[in-house]
Amino acid sequence: MSYTLPHLPWLRSFEAAARNLSFSNAASELHLTPAAVSLQIRSLEQHLGFQLFERLPRGVRLTDMGRAYLPSVRKAFDELSLSTAGLFGSRGDRSVTIRSTASFALLWLAPRLNAFLEAYPEIEVRLFTAIWADALEAEQADIDIRFGDGRWEGFEVEQIRKEPSIPVCSPGWLARAHGPAALAELAQRHLIHIMGCEDLWTRWFRAAGTADYQAARGLQVDSSLIALELASAGSGFALVLRSFAEPHLAAGRLVTPFPGELGIDQAHYLLLPEGESRPRPEVLLFREWLLQTAKPG
Repeated sequence: MSYTLPHLPWLRSFEAAARNLSFSNAASELHLTPAAVSLQIRSLEQHLGFQLFERLPRGVRLTDMGRAYLPSVRKAFDELSLSTAGLFGSRGDRSVTIRSTASFALLWLAPRLNAFLEAYPEIEVRLFTAIWADALEAEQADIDIRFGDGRWEGFEVEQIRKEPSIPVCSPGWLARAHGPAALAELAQRHLIHIMGCEDLWTRWFRAAGTADYQAARGLQVDSSLIALELASAGSGFALVLRSFAEPHLAAGRLVTPFPGELGIDQAHYLLLPEGESRPRPEVLLFREWLLQTAKPG
């Protein structure tokens, strides 16, 4: 069976109602009456031959078919908005506010951000940071960039990049050690731990064959940024994401004292707030640029 495309107003009402879980709120957003939104969604359901919403005494709830259909509808609207903004620009406030962890902003995003600024010089970028993204105050941000397991309620979540961690230290530590065993012993006594990732050194030494080793507390810091600076200054051995260490390695400020990498479960994610109006074209342009830039290779 082939389908003709549903009318665009039907799809707009469906997307707005699904996001708000309310025909009344969708109507307010679209400058329609609730009756008009209800009629358009009923027309869409009749066109498709499936019920998309369960009508409840208070509000509505998506059916299984509605939940399955929603991502495609959102993607279609986002791609149309992206294409329109990219070709013709958009009206009103052309700005993107990004909230990010400090390490990602400085070590990964900042060296690459000029490519976006050159591609879209008319878009104003506002970038602010915090060490712990979950502890930020409630200032409105268009995009959140967080590090974790990808489970945050109230957001649309997309993985930016997942990568392993590698051990690093200043070149001076290599001169002090006479062979790999002595270097490992030095490292175990001069570790730099990043809060929230304290188990990584224990996992590293176990993977290297020192199964009975339990990482000492060592020096505690709250970001990869500080860990890298301390390691570069000769204060110890750090275990950080590979992309964060690469500029320091290329500049000769750090070296990798041990071969190999340690896979980790956490990653950096891009978060868009749910339950509000769909992102502005500028936000979608930045999201698309960021995800494309972060692709491997």
